[in-house]
Parts: sequence; structure tokens; C-alpha cells
Amino acid sequence: MNINDLTLPLKGSCHCGNVKFEVNTKLKDLRRCNCSICSRKGFVMSTASSDELKIISGETYLNKYQWNTEIAEHYFCSKCGINTHHKRRSDPKQYGYNIACIEGFEMSWIKDAPYVDNTKMSIIKK
Repeated sequence: MNINDLTLPLKGSCHCGNVKFEVNTKLKDLRRCNCSICSRKGFVMSTASSDELKIISGETYLNKYQWNTEIAEHYFCSKCGINTHHKRRSDPKQYGYNIACIEGFEMSWIKDAPYVDNTKMSIIKK
């Protein structure tokens, strides 16, 4: 099996399984971000439009973290702490989602995910 064998919808979940989601697009635009929050999380993310990512169950377990401009919305499971997805500040109509949460996905399939330089997005003076 490889990355191209994953079938739609992609099914994902947090570590404890309380939060489950589906993505109705292939893995695309794989990247890492180096803003102050993503560099601490360290995961590889893929892109989905707001109508392609759907929470299937466990919405009550999702906590949202916002800071600075409060445009981006970072979601994580309140029980296991896994970051599942986030609404992007750069494009609030898009989500980045943690590809390690996708069923059947193997991190060994990713040899090198490019970094998106978002260091200038970390702090905005008001």
C-alpha cells in the first residue's frame, strides 16, 4: 500500500478515537509550517476546503485554540490532546489537517514535506 492507494473519503481520528472526521479530497499540498504554534506541533499537514472536511463524531471533545488575530482556529481533542485540524489564517476557507490522523497512512511514505515560511504571521502588532 502507498499514499495513492488511500480511498475517499479519507477517514481520520485523534489518538483516543473520540474525534472522528472525513476528508473528501486526496492528500495534497503536503507541508510543514514554521509559525510559532505549528513549529511546536511539528506535524505534516494536508489541505482541504471547508466543504471537504467534516467532523463525523466527537465534536464535543474538540477544543479550539486561538491567539493573536484570532482568525486561525486550531482544534485538538480535549482527552488525548492530538491536534486534528485547523482553519487557516492565510485562507479561512481552508483547513490544514494532520495527515498522521488518517487511517492507513504511514509516515514513512513522506520523505520530505516542504516548509511554508509563516514566521512573519506569528505576531501581529495591534
